Amino acid sequence: MTLRRTIGTGCVLIAALVITMAVFPTGHASDSEVRLRGTGASFPYPIYIKWFRDFSAKENNIFVNYDMTSSGAGIRDFIGGTVDFAGSDAAMDYSEIVQVERGVVLLPVTAGEVAIIFNLPGVNTLKLPRDTYIDIFRGEIANWNDPRIAGANPDVELPDLNISVITRSDPSGTTFILTGHLARVSKEFSETIGQGRTAAWPATGNFKKAPGNDGVAAKVKHTPGAIGYVEYGFAKLVELPVAQLQNHAGNFVSPGQKAGSAALAEIEFQDRKLPGSDAPDLVAWPWDPEAQNAYPLTSFSWLLLYAEQEDKKAAALRRLVTYMLSDEAQSQAEDVGYVPLPEEVRAKVRKAIAFIR
Repeated sequence: MTLRRTIGTGCVLIAALVITMAVFPTGHASDSEVRLRGTGASFPYPIYIKWFRDFSAKENNIFVNYDMTSSGAGIRDFIGGTVDFAGSDAAMDYSEIVQVERGVVLLPVTAGEVAIIFNLPGVNTLKLPRDTYIDIFRGEIANWNDPRIAGANPDVELPDLNISVITRSDPSGTTFILTGHLARVSKEFSETIGQGRTAAWPATGNFKKAPGNDGVAAKVKHTPGAIGYVEYGFAKLVELPVAQLQNHAGNFVSPGQKAGSAALAEIEFQDRKLPGSDAPDLVAWPWDPEAQNAYPLTSFSWLLLYAEQEDKKAAALRRLVTYMLSDEAQSQAEDVGYVPLPEEVRAKVRKAIAFIR
């Protein structure tokens, strides 16, 4: 099974990884086999595909399938009980958690950065001050040669070209991360557009929509003058230029392992439990990290798991998460544009695995 959306004629996104986890063996499952099915966030898709493929190859009798949809769709499937697990970059809110009778375990298993990608002919480097990238996503800056953009990029010849802002058309954790940061930094953004998996983007012709991280990347790639937001791994895969963003400390920072780790280092988890469960609450956000070299759009991505399920699947999921937290798996994160989890976070998640029963 291959990805439904492509970038370029005949060029499937995520080249060597495009098989949408077709690791289920054909035919009937033996008594010793365990098949796990998940859906959800496109944000962690490139690293999930690698981890699930490698894990299934190691285990021989545990097969993992992950269908890339969106955080919102993954949460919907998880609440509906149609999957064994789900992926979400927006975690779950308490009103959703209490709908799951089997209890919920939310585990941050990877982290990444939302990259601001752009398509400007002849331009490969771009700096965006805080007020500037906020106003682009508010629809207040409509042309690339606007003085505020030009002033931050004196050595770049910016074209006289309208800005096309590409946003997500589906309920998205990537949108949740972007709007969460923008709403913390800008009162005007918070009051007019707001934070959420969907947002009240301006109803102008400059704003266009596309489904999934891959859909946004494709639309930016094919639209001169476009700007959009995707998980950094997707930006690397399709080789789109990424803007440097001005952070809380006033420095222009590119996404990457060091900048993401600096942001994650500021996260503090609350000492509390999830509703209806003994599992710890491992949901926290670095909305506007203050470190000198922190990248401002950084977040965890969570696996959503049932606290109660059949024994074979519970054991298989515990093994899967243990593998995802291993040095072997986490060391692969940077290669595909993700941020390895800090060891103190991995330690908390390892303890929480015990609540998958």
